[in-house]
Amino acid sequence: MLPSDIDVVLGKRLEARRKLFGMTQRQLGRAIGVTHQQIQRYECGAHKMSAVRLWQLSDALQVPVSYFYEGVDQSTGLPCEISEAMFAWKGARQLLNAYYQLGAEARSVLLEQARSLRGGE
Repeated sequence: MLPSDIDVVLGKRLEARRKLFGMTQRQLGRAIGVTHQQIQRYECGAHKMSAVRLWQLSDALQVPVSYFYEGVDQSTGLPCEISEAMFAWKGARQLLNAYYQLGAEARSVLLEQARSLRGGE
């Protein structure tokens, strides 16, 4: 059975967040009680992630479950605007890593500053 578009998108989001944290597939697998091979299957979209598994992964990766679905078009299951290419930008991973190490209030302030720098929205 071929993976659906949404399974691939969820897997890519999982992989991106895991790498942002500097975690290996083995480390993430241990954190949620599965093998690194299972994490690999999730990341390539070969296996679907249940609601419970998404909950465990979101907890281990310190993001809300909604993180996995942000920017996904409900009619197609494909990303709307965020692409994996954004992580190729120089410093993008370091910036995101630093952002997620901040507290919620500091992240909010930083986001507002970034919006003001680009002209607001």
